[in-house]
Amino acid sequence: MNVYDPKITDEEDIGIVVDRPSRQEAEDAVRTLLRWAGDDPDREGLLDTPKRVTKAYLEWFRGYDEDPVEMLQRTFGEVEGYDEMVVLRDIRYESYCEHHMAPIIGVAHVGYIPTERVVGISKLARVVDAFAKRLQVQEKMNAQIAQSLFDVLQPKGVAVVLEGEHHCMSTRGVHKPGVSMVTSTMLGDFRTDRELRKEFLDIIGNPTNRGG
Repeated sequence: MNVYDPKITDEEDIGIVVDRPSRQEAEDAVRTLLRWAGDDPDREGLLDTPKRVTKAYLEWFRGYDEDPVEMLQRTFGEVEGYDEMVVLRDIRYESYCEHHMAPIIGVAHVGYIPTERVVGISKLARVVDAFAKRLQVQEKMNAQIAQSLFDVLQPKGVAVVLEGEHHCMSTRGVHKPGVSMVTSTMLGDFRTDRELRKEFLDIIGNPTNRGG
């Protein structure tokens, strides 16, 4: 399993290799968790649960098999010199907290200022998903999305804001549903130009001002 991390450089660029267990080993692990929860994995309603869970994991964590760099390789130059920001907002994502394996569900807002070429907007959403479909910490995911866009597209600037409800907080522990965590990563011109950053935040509906 190769995991792309924009912060990995030189010899480590090939990714982190993980020795995956077999499908049967994964199903056996689910059966163990069912017993740990206090139920009987051999009762009728749970007989196929291990198969269903392992199949679901292939979908929930497919990001480990996806390469965001490859997704961004095809760009378009026929943009008549367009050099203003490109923003894709309200990209729904579903991720999982690496501490409790509970869902993180929210939206991503992605913006960049192209130099000479732009990338298809669907690729921006795919990059968000590639990092979201892994065990994550929101701050790390935010930085990974922004840095991969900055490294590959080499734009004048990249801005990424994530909003997410963490179910490890809403369904357990302090039990506070409806609380949204907001993180941001600003690179290039978005980091140095306050007015440009404000314009981006205004376009996405500045989540830092909501409820104020």
